[in-house]
Amino acid sequence: MQQKKDAPLRSDAQRNRERILEVALAELTRSADAPLSAIAKKAGVGQGTFYRHFPNRESLVLEVYRYEVQQVADAAAQLLETRAPDRALREWMDRLAQYAMAKAGLADAMRKATTARGTLTSLGHGAVTSAVTLLLEANEEAGTIRPGVTPDDFVLAIAGLWQIDPHSDWQQRAGRLLDLVMDGLRAGAPSH
Repeated sequence: MQQKKDAPLRSDAQRNRERILEVALAELTRSADAPLSAIAKKAGVGQGTFYRHFPNRESLVLEVYRYEVQQVADAAAQLLETRAPDRALREWMDRLAQYAMAKAGLADAMRKATTARGTLTSLGHGAVTSAVTLLLEANEEAGTIRPGVTPDDFVLAIAGLWQIDPHSDWQQRAGRLLDLVMDGLRAGAPSH
């Protein structure tokens, strides 16, 4: 019985895929040239299983990037379920910073795996924009940020994240930058 291309993966296949992606993120961040065989072995899957999911290095690298972006984007709604909107926004900014540093670590692997310009940024733009929109709207409704901030404004305000050296003490620098952005968003908020 052949599986349709868009049919959902069986749960064990989905677990294998996620395990491969988690291991690949760690290994490719450490070394852009991490052998695919080593990633498969650490993920506990055979070569056949690995290549069924990811036929080549490029497909793996792009999927690791897409997976990371989706994890960050999904965190926005999860945080809003359990935290006040402004707290959710600030914590999500920290997750985005962690992602930015992982992406910087992956940059070399992504450069080697892709040649088409713009491929990588377009992969994650929609998911991140949706997450930012969700968080900004919740905060505007709650009166915790100034009204009228657009997702583009927000992305421009935090663009400095991508200038931070991931091999430095990036947590402190990113924290200070994001606190400044959050203070700016709160300035002029109706509830302050």
